[in-house]
Amino acid sequence: MRLLYSFVWGLSLPFAVFRLWWRGRREPGYRQHIAERLGFFPAYQTQATIWVHAVSAGETRAAEPLIRALLDAYPQHHLLLTHMTATGRETGGKLFADVSSRLTQAFLPYDINWMMRRFLRHYSPQLCVLIETEVWPNLIAQCKELQVPVTLVNARLSEKSLNKARRLSALMLPAAHAISAVAAQSNPDADRLRELGISEPQVTGNMKFDVTPPALMAERGIALRRSFGERQVILCASTRDGEEELILAAFQEQFPLLTEKPLLIITPRHPQRFDQVAGMLETRGIAYVRRSTLDHDTVAPIASDVQVLLGDTMGEMYMYYAAADVAFVGGSLVPLGGHNLIEACAMGKAVLTGLHTFNFSEITDQAIAAGAALRVDGARSMLREALALLGDDKKRNDMGQHAYAFFLQHQGATARTMAILAPYLS
Repeated sequence: MRLLYSFVWGLSLPFAVFRLWWRGRREPGYRQHIAERLGFFPAYQTQATIWVHAVSAGETRAAEPLIRALLDAYPQHHLLLTHMTATGRETGGKLFADVSSRLTQAFLPYDINWMMRRFLRHYSPQLCVLIETEVWPNLIAQCKELQVPVTLVNARLSEKSLNKARRLSALMLPAAHAISAVAAQSNPDADRLRELGISEPQVTGNMKFDVTPPALMAERGIALRRSFGERQVILCASTRDGEEELILAAFQEQFPLLTEKPLLIITPRHPQRFDQVAGMLETRGIAYVRRSTLDHDTVAPIASDVQVLLGDTMGEMYMYYAAADVAFVGGSLVPLGGHNLIEACAMGKAVLTGLHTFNFSEITDQAIAAGAALRVDGARSMLREALALLGDDKKRNDMGQHAYAFFLQHQGATARTMAILAPYLS
């Protein structure tokens, strides 16, 4: 099965490279370092190396506390951080600029045997640390052949992903069996990972709870909030394709009926969709302003007739949460599995989420049970609930306090993960 998988990868390689070039029209980072994706890398000084693979921006941010803990605990080691997306690499460059002398970034090659072999021989890592959901058959097979232990940390596996893996069991089971250690985010994730064939996954929690909200982002959030005047703010964070149209339609229905007009902030999850959402706003005749047109630190007052702020920047999510009164976390109005609520809880905000949260089912259910979040069944009910919270200071503030307490209660995953990795780095 793996031979067939490799053969298909080889046939699709020209199309994969073309896709990089095509995506590079909107995200220039995809047209950079293409040789790395094909297994060719710049010179690297041989040294003890810990390799962490974080596919995109979300996984890179989740890995931050672990990467810093590894650099502190193993000062004799260098850290190699690999990605698959341009936003992941950009995020890593910003997060770890202060430790750039001890950290090298690269794109992971496509999952083709000879490319992975070249990669492993070039960097000679002592340990491979995969973040969240990245299980690549040839990567793991080549690590096994070259005796590089593979660990999967902050691991999560939805029922949908498990069913997909079952259909490819002849390919995925050998890869799962070759993983040396697994640190799962939750008990349901651990149960599904066992069904996949991974023995003895340990539940360590979600490392995103250990991320410290940057003080600079909180300051920028305060400055941004001042620019809104007295208006209250509803944030729709990390929205996905299909959600913005629902939100804007509901917003236009309810906005004319309101005596006090709140400001709506929409931050699309993926940067390639910023212009698309701007087009939706223009088509609907909604007055809006783009965050990218505003000064980063000292923001001038935003005109009172502006209805929507389009968050078209990367790396400022904590700022948007700091500026908001109520936060809806996207990916959950449509069946995409949702996104985690941790950043909103870390900023002490009342949180709303939709019905589709299967990627983060346990943490979402726990946040709702803790009084930190509310579940809504659509865009209209989301806006109605948000408006009700804006009008109920006590309930909104209580939810914010519960959210922050929930955030603090779940910290410690990084230390537990470090204990699992220690035997492979001694």
